[in-house]
Amino acid sequence: MKRIGIDVGLARIGVSVSTDSLCLPHSVLRNDPDAIPKLLDLIQEVQASVVYVGLPLSLSGSQTASTRMALEFASQLSGAAIEIRMVDERLTSVSAKKALQSAGKNSREQKPLIDAVAASLILEFAIETERQGAWSGLTLEDALDR
Repeated sequence: MKRIGIDVGLARIGVSVSTDSLCLPHSVLRNDPDAIPKLLDLIQEVQASVVYVGLPLSLSGSQTASTRMALEFASQLSGAAIEIRMVDERLTSVSAKKALQSAGKNSREQKPLIDAVAASLILEFAIETERQGAWSGLTLEDALDR
């Protein structure tokens, strides 16, 4: 089963793809009007069964401007006939930076990779939750109702 993980940011969108339990950073897209069509093409190309979109909540769990942006972005993807799940992504970018530092990447080398690695971390968390017998995160509808 293939899945896609997405980390939505103001300027860039990190994308990861999994096959079964293997998650790999895929790409980083500019957050512009071409991003949705490109992601819809990728969903079709890899025949993904679910898309996990990072839900950037504050550390206290409340919504922020970034939360609303991610929900709006996910709503635009919902036109595809695919399950969209919103996954708490607190601190994934921080964890991605640490992982890249551990791999010997300096700050300049990290910048183009951070978003895709963060998307991969979102996807890894979702797959781990699936292994425990449950869907990860919230449906888009439930997240919008909060």
